[in-house]
Amino acid sequence: MQHIFKEGTDHKLPTLLLLHGTGGNERDLLPIADMIAPNASVLGVRGNVLENGMPRFFRRLAEGVFDEEDLIFRTNELNEFISDMADQYQFNRNNVVAIGYSNGANIAASLMYHYNRALKGAILLHAMVPRRGIQIPDLSETSIFIGAGTNDPIIPPAETKELADALKLAKADVTEHWGDAGHQLTREEIIKAKEWFEKNYTK
Repeated sequence: MQHIFKEGTDHKLPTLLLLHGTGGNERDLLPIADMIAPNASVLGVRGNVLENGMPRFFRRLAEGVFDEEDLIFRTNELNEFISDMADQYQFNRNNVVAIGYSNGANIAASLMYHYNRALKGAILLHAMVPRRGIQIPDLSETSIFIGAGTNDPIIPPAETKELADALKLAKADVTEHWGDAGHQLTREEIIKAKEWFEKNYTK
């Protein structure tokens, strides 16, 4: 997978896995990572699927309708890729926190739905429920920040609540932040994500 790795100055911090939204690339969330944890190492990844020329992390059948078979395949692909990169760049595979936006947040959620300890934690910005009707692994050691917009035209609040409730049921420590905006990222939610990160990972 096309990617960029930047080694941080504080190796005690988690490595940040950056997962872009539809049409983005491996560099899209570098400014966000720099705002949240400027001293952390970062691994930015580009999705392997193209939709009308726009990179994504998995296929969809329509707006909000995921290709479940492809989602499962791409989630496994990404999980193995993170492990390979941990070997290549010598970062701790068990200390990875994802920052995902939209499609990237969905595959980050899918990692946690399918694999025990795939991520130490995650910042899910405007995410949807990746799958329904499956048993989510025990996430009791996983902290998750969910950023959502009350006026998001793509993701209804009920969808975000369902995701948060499912993660809580799997024993994850979930923090929700609701802004008045739509599907776009806001400075306010990034500041809240930074506060969450510092509380959980810089003690």
